[in-house]
Amino acid sequence: MSESVAAASAAATMNASVAMRRAADAAVAEASASLVALSETLHAHPETAWQEHRAAGWVGDALAAAGFDVTPAYLGYDTALLAEAGSGPVTIGIMAEYDALPGLGHACGHNLIAASAVGAGLALARVADELGITVRVYGTPAEEGGGGKIELIEAGAFGDLDLAMMVHPGPVDVAEARPFAVSHSHVAYDGVSAHAAAYPDDGVNANDAFLVAQVAIGLLRQQLPADTRVHGIQTLGGFAPNAIPERTEGRWYARASSLAELEVLEERVRRCFEAGALASGASLTITPESKPYAEFRTDERALAAYRANALERGRVFADPLVAGRMNRASTDMGNVSQLVPAIHPYIGVGSLPHTNHQKEFAAACVGAAAERALTDAAVLMAWTAIDVVTSDDPASNPREHAS
Repeated sequence: MSESVAAASAAATMNASVAMRRAADAAVAEASASLVALSETLHAHPETAWQEHRAAGWVGDALAAAGFDVTPAYLGYDTALLAEAGSGPVTIGIMAEYDALPGLGHACGHNLIAASAVGAGLALARVADELGITVRVYGTPAEEGGGGKIELIEAGAFGDLDLAMMVHPGPVDVAEARPFAVSHSHVAYDGVSAHAAAYPDDGVNANDAFLVAQVAIGLLRQQLPADTRVHGIQTLGGFAPNAIPERTEGRWYARASSLAELEVLEERVRRCFEAGALASGASLTITPESKPYAEFRTDERALAAYRANALERGRVFADPLVAGRMNRASTDMGNVSQLVPAIHPYIGVGSLPHTNHQKEFAAACVGAAAERALTDAAVLMAWTAIDVVTSDDPASNPREHAS
């Protein structure tokens, strides 16, 4: 190919890319009122992990109304869904999360994640034929501790994606996700009830077992690497002061920089819980609440495109060491990233000094700043997919691998 022909071809590709970006932007702008309404509806009706029946229905209805082929109860999970448009050889997956936090509602902003995923889906569907893609929006339940994406992976989802994306609300914008691997465990001790004053020597105090374990974990933290976390709550401690508790329960998380490091950490934490059982005489049962969440493997080409697009759209990235620590939060999107190319940027809702998992952050996930974050996230995911697919670098163009 001559230099002039090559230059003409490159110019045509650039012009087509610019036209598709404008079309994607227009699609989100046209749908902005309905996207905001969807976000506000989800926010006003929070549903926790595996209970997102209305949320999945609302998200599916919005996509079906836009012409997507929607599969509810995807792969047998009642609150999962798959919505698909286009038929090109390159497959782009957008993840919609919509579960809320117990007692805190949408204090992690999953209402915005779901609405922006719908918006990105609408934008990419508009250019799917010209771009040569299949666009999928996945409704992924139970991110807040239930590992919904991991369950879907094991049922066969996501493996054929050329790129997977989602954008997560945070107090500020941070491009790169660097989440901890995490395990979620239910911990229970069983002892023997007895009258605490009359027959204390007949009891086996399951609450003492939990107290010993928590003290042991507190002492262990001094010896743990700085990039680990161990934290939890006791959910059952007894029923009456004059009855020795015969059963106590809690939920505990352990986090480390990788699954390999997490395995080592879990064993050390387990010994702390075993110490509680040994000291009190109670029996111990530890049950995983989900499969472990993996660390994140970022697709650098897509991240570079997202970063450039965000700056073009007027977003400002924070120093993650100062204000952007939300990018260390664990996510089952990490498991998706181990399977296919993926990105998971964070977009700010202007909530500082309040941060994720605070009631004030939930309040910040509606309103003008949240609405801008929603539409920006939708457009940026669409633009990023367009840039990646139209890249003239064969090594970074999924079309080259799909052909």
